Amino acid sequence: MTEKSIGLIELSSIAAGFAVADSMLKAAEVRILLSRSICSGKYMVLIGGEVSAVASAIASGKEASNGCLIDTVVIPNIHPDVFTAMGRTQPPPVEGALGIFESFNVATLILGADAAAKAANVQLLEVRLAMAMGGKAFCTLTGDVASVQAAVKAGSDLIADEGLLVNAVVIPRPHPDVYREVV
Repeated sequence: MTEKSIGLIELSSIAAGFAVADSMLKAAEVRILLSRSICSGKYMVLIGGEVSAVASAIASGKEASNGCLIDTVVIPNIHPDVFTAMGRTQPPPVEGALGIFESFNVATLILGADAAAKAANVQLLEVRLAMAMGGKAFCTLTGDVASVQAAVKAGSDLIADEGLLVNAVVIPRPHPDVYREVV
């Protein structure tokens, strides 16, 4: 299956998260990218698939949420680097500027990462979603200084418009040891 779209459901109940994941998988041909408890006792289900399948699965998940729904998002035609950055386990290259933006909300961070990847010629290094961070999420990216500035602005502006931006930073010439902590 080739993912062209992602969908996210965030819930206030871990038990409801399992029921919602089951409902989503039975409703449409989608693949679970992440399904897990996150900080503050919430649960997140992130799926990928064709746009119509993801939309159907999210609709089914909403119906199955049993009053525990916090947030949903469907992102059609997501930039492929977002998928890579969500599952990154390898260290990034040690060159270029480093950009970071951080959100109080998982769904908004994913939208910001997509906007950043589409705004400039950058490499998304990591999209870290709400594990051991008090429910927050962040994105790191690299490239030349101007591209990183443009990408961070695009991502952080989108998040700020929702009132969920924690912070955004561009480090033009990071010390090489800083990159060891990125992933």
